[in-house]
Amino acid sequence: MVKFARPIHPGEFLREEYLVPLGMSAGALARKLNLPRTRIERIVKEEVGLTPDTALRLARFFNTTPEFWMNFQKAYELETEARKIAAELEKIVPMDAAA
Repeated sequence: MVKFARPIHPGEFLREEYLVPLGMSAGALARKLNLPRTRIERIVKEEVGLTPDTALRLARFFNTTPEFWMNFQKAYELETEARKIAAELEKIVPMDAAA
């Protein structure tokens, strides 16, 4: 697996690409999404990941797709886990395609 950079948490992306440029607080976004303020605060602090519910709401508000947000979450989780278990993964011998 080629590694180019550290994995980007979807909360970092939300914070840096949406909230900061818009001058919007996590609390303000939470109100617009009809969510508890703490949910968005914990996401942008990178303490928790996105749920499908949150992805659907972000997609609606920012005119994106829920897949856009969930793909960020999935990529972050896969890369983070791959780094954690890299030594174990190296021990696995791939199955021979001809077998």
